[in-house]
Amino acid sequence: MSLQEMLAQGMYHSYAYSYPHKLAYRPFEAPVSLQNLWQDERRDSLFLYYHLPFCEMRCGFCNLFTVSQPEQDMVDQYLNQLELQTRQVHEILNPSFSRIAVGGGTPSFLNQQQLEKFSEILNLLLTDSPKELPFSFEVSPATLTKAKLSMLKQMGVSRISMGVQSLTDSELRNLGRPQKLQDVVEAIKMIQDENFYTLNLDLIYGIKGQSLASWQHTLREISALQPEELYLYPLYVRPLTGLGKRNEQHDDDRFKLYKFAQEFLINLGYRQISKRLFRKARNSSNVFPEYSCQEDGMIGLGAGARSYTKDIHYSSEYAVGKSNVKSIISNYIQQNSETLNSAQYGIELSEDEHKRRFIIKSLLHIDGLSFKRYQEIYGIEVKIDFPQITELDDLNLVNRTRDKITRNQEGLDASDVIGPWLYSADIKTKIGETVLT
Repeated sequence: MSLQEMLAQGMYHSYAYSYPHKLAYRPFEAPVSLQNLWQDERRDSLFLYYHLPFCEMRCGFCNLFTVSQPEQDMVDQYLNQLELQTRQVHEILNPSFSRIAVGGGTPSFLNQQQLEKFSEILNLLLTDSPKELPFSFEVSPATLTKAKLSMLKQMGVSRISMGVQSLTDSELRNLGRPQKLQDVVEAIKMIQDENFYTLNLDLIYGIKGQSLASWQHTLREISALQPEELYLYPLYVRPLTGLGKRNEQHDDDRFKLYKFAQEFLINLGYRQISKRLFRKARNSSNVFPEYSCQEDGMIGLGAGARSYTKDIHYSSEYAVGKSNVKSIISNYIQQNSETLNSAQYGIELSEDEHKRRFIIKSLLHIDGLSFKRYQEIYGIEVKIDFPQITELDDLNLVNRTRDKITRNQEGLDASDVIGPWLYSADIKTKIGETVLT
């Protein structure tokens, strides 16, 4: 299908935050040792991700790999296994990192003692202080305490990310997210009192019953709190989620709400970095190591975490239903050293998929797609490999120089169409064949 045809169907096809999507992963014919996976890879500028798949509740829109209200014994066993996996990755790979993120789930679900344990685990793997690197940690209002935030600051966390979603009670109920406004305000105040470098707040638009007036109210009240970043997520209703099971229909006003928010936040001095990210302009002397999501690898630790080298992406299996998520977590906890030291589930990228990933990640990044870098890596011009790329010019979605193309405002708005448009037929087939459990 042409890009023009896809645009005619709407501006929200899917969120191409990764390629290939984990729904395209399959069991490998035989386990692949981490030593063999990484032996020819650069390991001096990797992204380190820890997955803590626990929450106090599962929101109605959530399709993340997480379980709500787990037994504390499960969390403790999980951390013990995470420690073993961390030690082995350090011993086998001796990696060096330029980015750190801890997600889930809700990592702040850990109690104080468990959080201290996690801090010890993290330090087993790091040769540099976390305070020298961008370090993001996800939290929720209901699980935050001053003691936990103080601990995170000591750990070197520089960015706190918290889901707010909406400040309208009826919209929160329609999202399946019981949350008190006072808890949100108090949590934000506690975070700002610790003076983290970045506070990011997540909001959702396209909620059933949401109006332009209620969306304006949320944006006005949240922006008044001066967060450094705002992520605006369009609501996608996905299978097996609480909202997906309701099968409710309502008018799709997402693009109208998005355009309103875009103008509102830019007028307040926020810079739009991507379709979802708006960042407050500020002077900064911070200089962090470079990281390229198109070219540098990632090590993900814990059940549900994704890792990737240039050619192989791998993780544990993926599920949404509570019993299946718990089963995968239990299997992770019971793995022996030999199993932890190998990849068993994922995808090996063909040359074509490798090129597509480079193009998708580059186009959706603010820096754009470098023709020169593409030719340096693959030995051929991008327009010869992917002649359909000229459709971006034809539809006036990009700015072009001799060396690269970057999305203009219209191209930025069309991000959730451009990404899926570039998916290969094979990946689309694999995603379509996958039955979520």
